[in-house]
Amino acid sequence: MKKVLLVSSEAVPYMKTGGLADVVGSLPKYMNREEYDVRVIIPKYACMDASFLPQLRFVCHFYVNLNWRRQYVGIFESEYKGIHFYFVDNEFYFAGPSPYDKIYEDVEKFAYFSKAVLACLPYIDFAPDIIHCNDWQTGLVPVYLRTSFGDDNFYAGIKTVFSIHNMQFQGRWRIREVMDITGLPAHIFNASELESYGEANYLKGGVVYADAVTTVSPSYARDITTVEGGEGLSGLMSATRYKLYGILNGIDYEEYNPQTDPYIHANFTRKDALVGKKRNKAALQKELGLPVKEDAFMVGIVSRMTNQKGFDLIAYALDELLPSMDIQLVVLGTGESQYEKMFHHFQNKYPDKISAYIGYSEEQAHKIFASSDALLMPSMFEPCGLCQMMAMRYGTLPIVRETGGLKDTVEPYNEYENTGTGFSFMNFNAHEMMLIIRYAYNVYSEHKAEWNDMQMRAMDKNFSWNSSVHEYEKLYDKICEQ
Repeated sequence: MKKVLLVSSEAVPYMKTGGLADVVGSLPKYMNREEYDVRVIIPKYACMDASFLPQLRFVCHFYVNLNWRRQYVGIFESEYKGIHFYFVDNEFYFAGPSPYDKIYEDVEKFAYFSKAVLACLPYIDFAPDIIHCNDWQTGLVPVYLRTSFGDDNFYAGIKTVFSIHNMQFQGRWRIREVMDITGLPAHIFNASELESYGEANYLKGGVVYADAVTTVSPSYARDITTVEGGEGLSGLMSATRYKLYGILNGIDYEEYNPQTDPYIHANFTRKDALVGKKRNKAALQKELGLPVKEDAFMVGIVSRMTNQKGFDLIAYALDELLPSMDIQLVVLGTGESQYEKMFHHFQNKYPDKISAYIGYSEEQAHKIFASSDALLMPSMFEPCGLCQMMAMRYGTLPIVRETGGLKDTVEPYNEYENTGTGFSFMNFNAHEMMLIIRYAYNVYSEHKAEWNDMQMRAMDKNFSWNSSVHEYEKLYDKICEQ
């Protein structure tokens, strides 16, 4: 049996700020447990939901050297839906109201976490064959493994996978400070290893030192080798193509199941989806104070509010779209203040057309997926995207820009062949986005049978982890044999 340790800064159900948590929390559930012992380790944040604390059991404590600092490490464990979780405890690093803060604090916090993860393995009596790291916060795990822990026989033979969930976030900071924080040898802070544009770069360290690198969709694996998508590291990603794999994320089909979802107003199956969605739509309209109109074109947005997600296009388009269409926009998200204020403005201006919930609510997200006719995701770039898959599970048709995982998962509607599972546009342009929204509205309003057919095709798509997990299993097997 192969032993795998997933290392992440967050994982459902304990801590979630984005799709990374969904992936890390869901993937182990779908792996073949007769062949793989998969466990997860994350920080024990002070801001974690207090209801989980009674379930956590203290395992041990020890100290780890972080250059000249000697820091406490506490290890807790718990089990959730058959998955074994470990938690690294240190109140100095993991206190505060959120898991992430200023970058100069986070680079020390996650250097500590990376080293503590490796140091704890003998204490918890778990010697993994593979350590699967996720995003820049864990980028130093492969680096420490090959340097600080390289002479210890306990760690001999451990292979590493490094997954990039979003290339934009790289964990970059001043070299002198990172050398002082990490205690890593000075000679590795060069252009071939940890240095990038005059700074230390944690993500680059993970890419260089890992045995395999993955991204969360095949298209994004290609995108990050280009100047446009490489976020300054396109040359590195091109040079590491030999170990770069694009594996599409999946979603948890138990969590996102319209037949059993406890959050939605009316459960439904594929057979009664049309009736079920109408009931959910009417309930959500009433709940949000929108006019209860069956034929209104309800478009949902569930997203972090950043420029990456295409909110500049939305800001440009709303004054033209909202007055000219029988449309209702239902928004859930939080992020940059300019976009939060933008939605407050439009909600005040068009109270019968738009409802915006600034914040995050898992319950509200499920209600939007179940109630909306379409889901808008006009991303500038999108490594994978999960919301479009979740929406299709509920018969809600995505309207997306053709980039990354959105291109891999949404088949554009072809009116001549009556095929497709959603709508897409190519260029990052507000007018193109408005054209495709108007086209979707026309199909919804004037070609109901074709729209309903598309809903059924969307619900028939399989974006569960069942297929993607086999790709990870094959990758684990491959690097273990190297």
